[in-house]
Amino acid sequence: MSGILLRLACTATIAAQVALAPAPALAAPEPQRPMAELLTDLQQLYRQAEQATETYNATAEKLTAQRAEVKRLDGELAKARLALKGSQGDAGRLAREQYQNSSDFSVYVRVFLARDPQQALDEGHVIGRVAGERAATLDRLTGAEKRADALATSARKALDTQLTLAGKQKKQRDDVTRRLSDVERLLASLTPEQRGEVSQLEQDGVAEAQRRLTGSGALGDDDRPASAEGGRAIRYALDQLGKPYRWGAVGPASFDCSGLTSRAWARAGTPIPRTSQEQWARLPHVPLNALRPGDLVIYFPEATHVALYLGDGKVVQAPRTGDTVKISPIAANPVLGAVRPDAAPRRL
Repeated sequence: MSGILLRLACTATIAAQVALAPAPALAAPEPQRPMAELLTDLQQLYRQAEQATETYNATAEKLTAQRAEVKRLDGELAKARLALKGSQGDAGRLAREQYQNSSDFSVYVRVFLARDPQQALDEGHVIGRVAGERAATLDRLTGAEKRADALATSARKALDTQLTLAGKQKKQRDDVTRRLSDVERLLASLTPEQRGEVSQLEQDGVAEAQRRLTGSGALGDDDRPASAEGGRAIRYALDQLGKPYRWGAVGPASFDCSGLTSRAWARAGTPIPRTSQEQWARLPHVPLNALRPGDLVIYFPEATHVALYLGDGKVVQAPRTGDTVKISPIAANPVLGAVRPDAAPRRL
């Protein structure tokens, strides 16, 4: 058989074997995750991001206060050094005068040898007064040195604390960024249909939670008017509707949740803590059945979210990244409790 015929026969044999071989089984598609599970994961990621944001905000507040303390101490230290320089100049002048006018005779010897004892006594009085002034000058010098040394030590410690807080803030900023990236990755993995289903499922859950809360009577009659300060805080917050959420922001172009509430109450004339956790810890608590417009509603067991109550079961809030300042049902998140910024100070 010629070489060409042999190759043709081999090719035909191989083709026949391939044709008779069973087709490989296709890989089974991965089962689609339930929408409820996707929503739970997404809500958990949002919650973790907001908790990291509030931790970052708390450190940022401490860092701001620490920078102010460093600046104050630096100013005090500069004044102390000027005072020390003045005291050193006075001490040097007295030392030169003492060297130029030194005498081995005591006041008593001067009285004994003087032709006019009264004059000698008067001179002795002047000498004593000058000696007292010298002693006071030396005391001032010593005190100025001690104060300058103490302030220098305090300034160094304050600066060390500032640097520590700055490093801590950077780590927390990185943590927020990482958690927000987790949110973005999960959202990017969903199809438009899945995102729509998750969004609808979330809205249905909020509506059901709102029905349960309002139907339970937990909000009471809900017909209390806002205080004058509360009314001003509400007007400010409503003026921000549609502005984007941005973590760490306190306006005016964007806000995070506690950035909105703290700025609204500051504009109302009642400064409050910056973070939702500090607002919960330091402001007077009120029961939900005593809510009035302007009160702050705190969410989640860790107090990591906050909104401003409007009345009629509604709040205005800066919800989360990717969203805007908007009006929502009070039950948009699990309610922890409420606080009233313009009530009597809470005792801690």
